[in-house]
Amino acid sequence: MDLPRDQLEHAFANTSLFEAKTWQLSPDAWPLTAAQIDELHRIGEACLHFHEALENLYLRSAADKNLLRNKPLRAPWVAEYLDRGKPEALVKHARDKRQRGLFPTVLRPDLLLTDDGFVMTELDSVPGGIGLTAFLNRLYADQGDVVGESDAMIREFHRSLAALAPTIANPLIAIVLSDESATYRPEMKWIAEQLQRRGQRVFCLDPDDLFPLGSALCFDVDGNPEKIDVVYRFFELHDLENIPNAHYIFEAWDAGELAVAPPMRPFQEEKMGAALFHHHLLGDYWREALPGKSYKLLKKLFPRSWVVDPAPLPPGAVLDGPSAGGRPLADWHQLTQASQKERDLILKISGFHETAWGARSVVYGADCSREEWQDGVEIAIQDAPTNLHVLQEYRKPRRLAHRLYPSTQADADQPTEAGSRQGRLRLCPYYFVRDGKTLLGGALATFCPPDKKIIHGMQDAALLPCRVVG
Repeated sequence: MDLPRDQLEHAFANTSLFEAKTWQLSPDAWPLTAAQIDELHRIGEACLHFHEALENLYLRSAADKNLLRNKPLRAPWVAEYLDRGKPEALVKHARDKRQRGLFPTVLRPDLLLTDDGFVMTELDSVPGGIGLTAFLNRLYADQGDVVGESDAMIREFHRSLAALAPTIANPLIAIVLSDESATYRPEMKWIAEQLQRRGQRVFCLDPDDLFPLGSALCFDVDGNPEKIDVVYRFFELHDLENIPNAHYIFEAWDAGELAVAPPMRPFQEEKMGAALFHHHLLGDYWREALPGKSYKLLKKLFPRSWVVDPAPLPPGAVLDGPSAGGRPLADWHQLTQASQKERDLILKISGFHETAWGARSVVYGADCSREEWQDGVEIAIQDAPTNLHVLQEYRKPRRLAHRLYPSTQADADQPTEAGSRQGRLRLCPYYFVRDGKTLLGGALATFCPPDKKIIHGMQDAALLPCRVVG
């Protein structure tokens, strides 16, 4: 059953989900086959296995311990990469033994649908769109088998957080957003309101609302302090220095009065994980640390990626990286001379920086001028002492078709019926982590015009829930 345009417009007009954001409307949820849904379940499992292996790699590297059971392999440089540019106190917190085995409660890979199947360009552990996807699942629920059911996103979001305070029947959960994350405040407030209607103690707060009372973290409710049991931090860790009350969160956690999700472990937020997975020195580690099926799946999903580390090489040595001018690189500066065909690459900052989200640091070599590419490479080299960049093979999404409503009805001659449009797809499944397992709560499809090389939420895109067909 088609969703009428006026019903969609009315729904979004009455529920603010993003500040100053608009997108294209469609009468249909995005269709996914049963086989694709099955693969999404396996991808979620592999993502958690990857986080478990990454944690082990990081901690053993930091301690300079052997990485393999029966062969020598040490890689202290891995921890140095992942800790580069991070405050010493945050690194110490990430390595605290009490953090062992703590992973993000919500995992969201960015998947592109290519001619060869899904490709994972990133794995986000502080993802936006949770409230939007939950709202869309409800809105399109009458169309049939919505991925994750109409209320799974809201239900599993709460369950994954409540599980962090298992001895408390109805823990008080605070969703804390920084100013930089203000775009997402409306959708997180909406989630909190939905859970409050179910009797759950969930509140959306600013960092300024937090204050200590003894060793606990509190906020004010009608003039009375309420103790917070779980903080869901909706801010990146690089933003901590802009949050004056952040030290209260650390102090309450250290006193055992508070759980924090996702855990404040910056190595879990770096995009260089894909490059470490493909690093030729670590191949034996990943094969041993991951279950066989997850290793094979991740090998297929992650495009070839490299860390842009300008450390000098001995004479005659070459980099593990792409080519420029038909020759292997001996220096990252030589990448500036790559031809347009050789520049079918994505360059982006790895993490712990204000440009590390929202595609703000992304440079697509084949779609920019030589000067822009050269500037991007030089910035990556110059920033390397504090902020490493990642180079990744570009995998082109396939062209697909989906019905959309016209972007405006201002022109009386313009048809108002939905029509088939060509475009490319990014799929973002949301996995909720609990008891060592992942649950697929929903999936957000971003359908962009075919001329857009970098797919993300934009005015020209359609943002849609997904449903199972066939």
